[in-house]
Amino acid sequence: MSSSIPGPRDLPNSRHDLSTYWGRVKHSADICDPRTLFTSAAQLEQSKSLLSAYKYGALPSMTPSLWTAKKVCDATLHPDTGTPVFLPLRMSAFIFSNLLVTAGMLQPNLTTRGVIAWQITNQTLNVCINSANANKSSPLSYSQLATSFVLAVSASCGVAVGLGKVVAGLKKVGRGVSPGLKMVLGRLVPFAAVATAGVVNVGLMRGGEIAAGIDVFAKKSTDDGGSAESLGKSRKAAILAVGETAVSRVLNATPIMVIPPLILMRLQRSSWLKKRPGLVVPANIGLIFATSVFALPLALGAFPQRQAVKAESLEKEFWGRGGEGGLVEFNRGI
Repeated sequence: MSSSIPGPRDLPNSRHDLSTYWGRVKHSADICDPRTLFTSAAQLEQSKSLLSAYKYGALPSMTPSLWTAKKVCDATLHPDTGTPVFLPLRMSAFIFSNLLVTAGMLQPNLTTRGVIAWQITNQTLNVCINSANANKSSPLSYSQLATSFVLAVSASCGVAVGLGKVVAGLKKVGRGVSPGLKMVLGRLVPFAAVATAGVVNVGLMRGGEIAAGIDVFAKKSTDDGGSAESLGKSRKAAILAVGETAVSRVLNATPIMVIPPLILMRLQRSSWLKKRPGLVVPANIGLIFATSVFALPLALGAFPQRQAVKAESLEKEFWGRGGEGGLVEFNRGI
């Protein structure tokens, strides 16, 4: 993100009001804009140079070109390291990287082998995205990454296969559940698996942050100059950051994993789609894509990227060391 660009003067956080939910949604939509994926290395360097010129005072105020440069850097650079996030793992690529995986998981009448294969694929993608976008002040070792991946895959496959068998059991014995409700429950099994595993995945992948803590900074007023220095590492801040990220992942999965399968189930009952079975897969992909476009910014906007809390809500070593309004802030991660 642009916050990683050096300079004695801070950039405005966003052209939108990040203290409001809709302001954060608009800001998230900028970060998720797929058009930023086509930014060349030269264009990225030009954007960084423009922002650096502003931070060193060569440019007096934000202009449309500066806001565009900030959007490019926010969508491309990691806020802690200042290096570009691997392109397929950026949030601006999430709609496309997640599209085929989600379509695979939401296929009707998947076999147990298919369920396991798609859950493994999904968790592999999640691990990569979590690792690429996590707070880098407390990085995980390769052994921790491998352990977290195995446990997350076990959780997702266990939930998917286990709930699938429960629903199948309801179909066999008929425990007062209507056929329509049984079909709905069957279509929602992937959502339960993804939501559960998503929480487990984030917690495991970022467990190192909770164990070691993440960097905390005194919140500065807009008039303060200079780059903020870390006040230390806080485990309580890490717990809050990881918890909020896990909730946002569930919020993101809910519309994507619930709305398309229910609409597709309705469409499959229509005579039009019954006569055109070859359109089931394209319809499924189209529904997932359309839902993802709107769902991702809404989920990411649930919590601020840089979270500000009272210094007294963290460990005693941070008490009385807050900045503006007695607040300290930290990077939540995505």
